[in-house]
Amino acid sequence: MQHLNRTTANIAQTRPTKVVQFGEGNFLRGFVDWIIDILNEKTDFNGAVEIVQPLDKGIYQLLNQQDGLYHVVLEGIQDGQTVQEKRLITCVGTSHSPYADYQEYLRLGENPDLEFIISNTTEAGICFEAADVNFDTTPSSFPGKLTALLYRRFTHFAGAKDKALTIIPCELIEKNGENLRATVLQFAQHWNLPTEFTAWIQNDTIFCNTLVDRIVPGFPKDTIKEIQQELGFEDNLVVKAEPFHLWVIEAPESVAQAFPTGQAGLQVKFVDDLTPYRTRKVRILNGAHTALVPVAYLQGLRTVREAVEDEKAGQFIKEAIFEEIIPTLDLSAEELNQFANDVIERFQNPFIRHELQSIALNSVSKYKVRVLPSVLEYQKRKGQVPQRLLHALAALILFYKGEYNGEQIPLNDTPEVLEFFQAAWQKDSPEETVQAVLANQEFWGTDLTQVEGLAQTVVQELGLLQQQEAVKAV
Repeated sequence: MQHLNRTTANIAQTRPTKVVQFGEGNFLRGFVDWIIDILNEKTDFNGAVEIVQPLDKGIYQLLNQQDGLYHVVLEGIQDGQTVQEKRLITCVGTSHSPYADYQEYLRLGENPDLEFIISNTTEAGICFEAADVNFDTTPSSFPGKLTALLYRRFTHFAGAKDKALTIIPCELIEKNGENLRATVLQFAQHWNLPTEFTAWIQNDTIFCNTLVDRIVPGFPKDTIKEIQQELGFEDNLVVKAEPFHLWVIEAPESVAQAFPTGQAGLQVKFVDDLTPYRTRKVRILNGAHTALVPVAYLQGLRTVREAVEDEKAGQFIKEAIFEEIIPTLDLSAEELNQFANDVIERFQNPFIRHELQSIALNSVSKYKVRVLPSVLEYQKRKGQVPQRLLHALAALILFYKGEYNGEQIPLNDTPEVLEFFQAAWQKDSPEETVQAVLANQEFWGTDLTQVEGLAQTVVQELGLLQQQEAVKAV
C-alpha cells in the first residue's frame, strides 16, 4: 500500500496561502479544513492553508510527511439517510512549529496573499501569559504567538490597512473573538509596541466571535486498517466526523464575500449577533443531553442512541425539546425545528457510541446552565412550569442518590456536590430532600423553592420515579 502524499496521489499544490491556522488537531482538520476544501472545489476562493502547531509537541512533521494530505470520513444520519463519505483534503500546505524555527513562523506574516487566521487552541488557549516578556523568542501562549506574527506583518507592510487580517477563533468560549483581541492588545501593551500597531489591531483587524458545532471523534483507530484498505493509501491522519456541521460567525459583509461559503451550500452563517444561535445550541443540543441522561439511565439505558430510540425515553426527550424548550426561544420556528430534528438524528448516529455516563459528569452545574434557563423562561412565558424538564430534575436528584433499583450509580462530580446529596438523602422524607436541593443557591444561583409550582412538581415526579423503582423491586 502506498504512503499518502502529493506524489502518490498525483495532486499538485498551486494555490496561494490565504489562511494561517493555529492548531493541527482533529477538530480543525475535520471541520474548518473540510469546509475550505469544499470552498476550493465549488467557488473561486482558491486558497491554501498553512498550519501552525501552537504547542511544542504535535503532529506537524507527520502532516508534512503526507504533504498536508489526509482523508475526512463522515459517518452518521442526515435527512433520515445513513451517510458514509470519504473526502481527500487537499487544501493544507506546509505545517510549521514556532519552536522548531521561529523566524520561519514569523515570515508567514509577510505573505501578501494572507487574509485569514483561524484557531482552535482549546478553551484555555486564549489567555495572557505575563512570563512572555518579549517576542525575541517563541512566546508560550497562543495570543503571544499571534501578536508577534501580527506585529511582523504590520512592520513588513508598513501598517497598510489593506494588509490587516480577519481573525476567526474557534475556541469554545463565549465572545472568543473579543477575548482574543483584548489579549492581543494586552500583549501589545506588555511589550511596549507602538501605538500605531495598537490602532491597526483595534481599527483595521477584524476579530470575529464564532460558534462551531460538529462532533469529530478523530482518528478511527479501531477501523483504520479497513479504511486504509478502502482508500488505497496508508493515511495516518484520517479524521472521522459526523455529517452535521454548523459555523456561525459574527462578521461584516466583507468577510462573507471574501469567505463565500454561501455559494458552496455549506452550513456557515454570517450574522450580526450569534447570541440566539448560541442559546439555541445550549438549550436544545446540550440541554437535551443533560435532561436525557438521568431519565434514561434510571430506565436501564446506557447510550444516547439507545435512549433516543427507546419508545419511552425517546418520546420524553422529543416532547421536552419541541414542547418545552423550543417555546422559550426566539429564532424562527423553521430554524428551531430544523435544528431540533438535526439534533435527534445526531443522537441516533449508529457510528458513535456516546455513553450516558460520560455526559453525566458534573450534571448539577450542567442542568443549571443548559436546562434551568428553559425551565424559568417557560414559567415566565406560559405561567406554569414545564413538567418534562422538571421530571428530568427529579430524575437528577434521584440519580445523585447514588443507588437505584439495587444497583450502584457511578457518580462523577465535585466532592462538595456529592457530600451535599449524601446529606440531603438522609432527610426524613423525599419532600425534605427536594426542598434542600432546590433551596441550594450555590447549585442554581437562586432559591428554586420560590418559583411557583416548581417544588411541588419535582416532588410529584420524584414520587413517580420511586414508585416505579418499588415495582421493579417486587
